[in-house]
Amino acid sequence: MVKKEKGKVGSSFQENIEYMNQVLPVGESFDVLRRDIIIGGRQASFYFINGFMKDETMQKIMASFLGVKDREMPKDATSFSQKYISYDSVDIISDFDQVIKNVLSGITCLFIEGYEVCIAIDCRTYPARSVEEPEKDKSLHGSRDGFVETIVCNTAMIRRRIRDPHLIMEMVEAGNTTRTDIAICYMSDRVDEELLKNIESRINQLQIDDLRMNQQTLAEEMIKRKWFNPFPKFKFTERPDTAVACLLEGKVVILVDNSPSAMILPTSILDMIEEANDYYFPTVTGVYLKFTRVLITILTMFLTPTFMLFMQNPGWLPDIFSFVAVKDTINIPLIFQFLILELSIDGLRLAALNTPSMLSTPLSVIAGLVMGEFSVQSGWFNAEVMLYMAFVAVANYTQPNFELGYALKFMRLLLLILTACLNLPGFIIGCILILCFLAFNKTLSGRNYLNVKLR
Repeated sequence: MVKKEKGKVGSSFQENIEYMNQVLPVGESFDVLRRDIIIGGRQASFYFINGFMKDETMQKIMASFLGVKDREMPKDATSFSQKYISYDSVDIISDFDQVIKNVLSGITCLFIEGYEVCIAIDCRTYPARSVEEPEKDKSLHGSRDGFVETIVCNTAMIRRRIRDPHLIMEMVEAGNTTRTDIAICYMSDRVDEELLKNIESRINQLQIDDLRMNQQTLAEEMIKRKWFNPFPKFKFTERPDTAVACLLEGKVVILVDNSPSAMILPTSILDMIEEANDYYFPTVTGVYLKFTRVLITILTMFLTPTFMLFMQNPGWLPDIFSFVAVKDTINIPLIFQFLILELSIDGLRLAALNTPSMLSTPLSVIAGLVMGEFSVQSGWFNAEVMLYMAFVAVANYTQPNFELGYALKFMRLLLLILTACLNLPGFIIGCILILCFLAFNKTLSGRNYLNVKLR
């Protein structure tokens, strides 16, 4: 739970200001500002964050206050806000915890002598990038907008698509230091009530100091996963249309401030593999794309271990498939070739992430062609091994989930090592272990990873 400041706004203006100056680093941090003015013959102080405020709007509001006469001052803050603050987002706050949170969130807070409350004026603006198509989740026929780092903008993109009063967006917070805003979105007439209560309870009971990695930190705290099970328990998307489709299916979407993606619950292995683009095509085309993606995903996990099994037992290979066998001299055992190439592919992937965009294409060509060709000619690797690992490396990008790709990679490595060590019994044991990893991987709903049901 979030640690909150104790105390109520009192009747003494001076004590309120002293408390605010004590809690907030006024004078120490250059961006935390206090502005003192006279309103209707009374002392008043504004607290705000530099860079979070619309200067023009705030100047107009202050200018209107300077014209207030002593005899025109209302008896309470509510009447004052209704009469003199010509702005739509105004709130009356009596709790210091909410005052501090509002100030640090960018809302301007006003204390006026004689009023036992604080007036919060929401004229903030956050530095944010414009809405644009996600770099990874490319759209073929659908909308080309994507989530950004501002939570209000993200909820607005969802609300734009679902104009239904049953769409509920609950705002909570987590992290004693960061106090990060979290939006729990669901359709009240379609959501699984038990799942929703479970999610709300887990978020409200979080005992963490911060959400430094946004949704990833939230996911790790909500579900204490077993370290040996790499399969993801959450699905993430940067596309509003995907999030909306999941909401209409009865799922829960979680948005975290400062994160350009949505967390979808519950999820299964089939949800991880599917893409939103499949639904923008005719039924036959969409089914074909799903089938192809599932087939290739299975091949990425079982192709190299199966090849290893047949190379250890050449007599099992049918004559019609004899051409797949290694013809050249094997200088390094096949298992070590596969393991070295698995590491090399990850090394090239990491290098590509840190390569300037203008050099990424030529360097990829050099790495793929030159290094591949000479590694085969030098005798380090066999051509068949290079071919199958190249297929695995490219085919891994047919499914959109990055974390799932690495989970499949770990399963493939496990199956490879067991097959190389124990032959056929190792291959069978590896297949059983993979099924166990899938079957015993529980989602937040408590259901099986292979069987997630919704009402």
